[in-house]
Formats: sequence, structure tokens, C-alpha cells
Amino acid sequence: MNKTVNINLANVLFHIDEEAFKKLQRYLEAIKRSFSGTTGSDEIIADIEARIAELFQERMENDRQVITMKEVDAVIKVMGQPEDYMVDEDIFEDAPKSDFSQSTRSKKLYRDIDSKYIGGVCAGLEHYLGFDALWIRLIFIFFAIFTGFGFIAYILLWILVPEAATTSQKLDMKGKPVNISNIEKKIKEGYEDVAEKVKGVDYDKVGNKVKSSGRTFFDALGNFIMFCFKVFAKFIGIILIITGAATLIGLFIGMFTVGILDIIHIPGID
Repeated sequence: MNKTVNINLANVLFHIDEEAFKKLQRYLEAIKRSFSGTTGSDEIIADIEARIAELFQERMENDRQVITMKEVDAVIKVMGQPEDYMVDEDIFEDAPKSDFSQSTRSKKLYRDIDSKYIGGVCAGLEHYLGFDALWIRLIFIFFAIFTGFGFIAYILLWILVPEAATTSQKLDMKGKPVNISNIEKKIKEGYEDVAEKVKGVDYDKVGNKVKSSGRTFFDALGNFIMFCFKVFAKFIGIILIITGAATLIGLFIGMFTVGILDIIHIPGID
């Protein structure tokens, strides 16, 4: 009989076997030591923990299921071995060998808010379909002008397709394995992009002024459209509730009236 403990991983509660918890704890501590002093280390660790939580949830059949050594080993296999990231090797000699670097993943459709011009729909479709975002934008514009369908389709995709907000989602959007190496690389790329923008701010100021203004306008337009859609959805919901209630009341009154007429016989009325 093994003890179980409750852990909070990326704000998600898990029940885990005590031995599995110790191994997971050693794994995370080893990773933290490997990234100590690294730029963006806190964000890297947070994304790694979030990804591990996602993997646990994918393997759980119900909320009360206990995570065992089997699930922990499976997560380590997906995320990568500690020795691949220059962390302690001796504590993971029994962990399964991973071929994560050769694995491929299917892409997931997200809106790319980092490369967006309006809502990030076309930029997201670029990653998903493999076509240049410029051509996708031209297709939307063509159908919007000549049929009106392009505008409706874009708005629907803007509303229905989630944005790639986390590092894991950005990697999923590009079909890259969500492991420690790629999470680290993606976050470092973000910091490098910021540094380059700071260095070239004077050179890019004039060129980006119009584009920034355009993005600000479309961001405001997008927020307004989303607000209108939510108000419209609530209005439709209220109408449906009222209609449903009126229908039920009408049915109830009709059944009651028919029942009374059947009980009370009025002469001359068949």
C-alpha cells in the first residue's frame, strides 16, 4: 500500500503516488538547477510545469485517478531526459530513453498574435496550411469584396479560433514538439527579439509608426466587434429563454383548459 499526496502543478490539483512525486520533484529540481542564471528562467520553468500538467491531464481518465510512476516516466519521455539539458543524470538512470528530438506533431490551429495585423487569423493559417500569409490575406480580401463571404469567414475565425498565448500553444501552432529544449529556445528567441527591437528602435521608428497605428486601430475594432458579438449572443439567449418559457406556459394552459372542458360538460356543447 503506497501513500498518495496532493500537488498543485500549474494551478491544477493532482493526486500522485508518493514515490512518483519524489521522482517528479527531483526531475523539476534538476531542471530548475540547469536553468539557474538563464535569461527568462522563471518563464521557462512555468511553461515546463504547465506542459507537464497538460500531459498528466491527457493521461487521466477521471479527476480522482492517482498519478503513478508510469505516468511520470511517460511525461519525462515526452519532455526529454535531464541529461539532454545538462542536468543531473544519476537520479534518472531508470527513466525510459527518449526519441523526442525525432518526434513530429500535428499542427494545431491558433491565431498568431505575434505576427498579427488585424486578428492574427491569416498568420495562424500560414503556420497551419504552410502558405504565405500575404496570399491568404489576398484571398480573404478578394472574397470579401466580390462575395462578402471573406469578411464573414474572417470574423468567425477570429471569434472561434483561440490565440496562441502560451509558449506551448505557439509550439503546437508550428507543429514543434513541446519539450524542454523547444520551450527554452522559444522563450530565448522572444528575449532576443525584444533586444533587437530595442537596439534598432531609432531606425525602425518611422517605418513602424504607420503599422503600429494600423494595429492599434484594428485592435480597437476587434475589441468592439467582440463586445457587439457578446451583447448580441446574450440578447439571442434572452429571446430564446423568453420564447421557451412562453411556449411551456402556453402548453400548460392548453392542457389545463382541455382537461377542465373534459370534466365539465356544458349542455349543447359536444
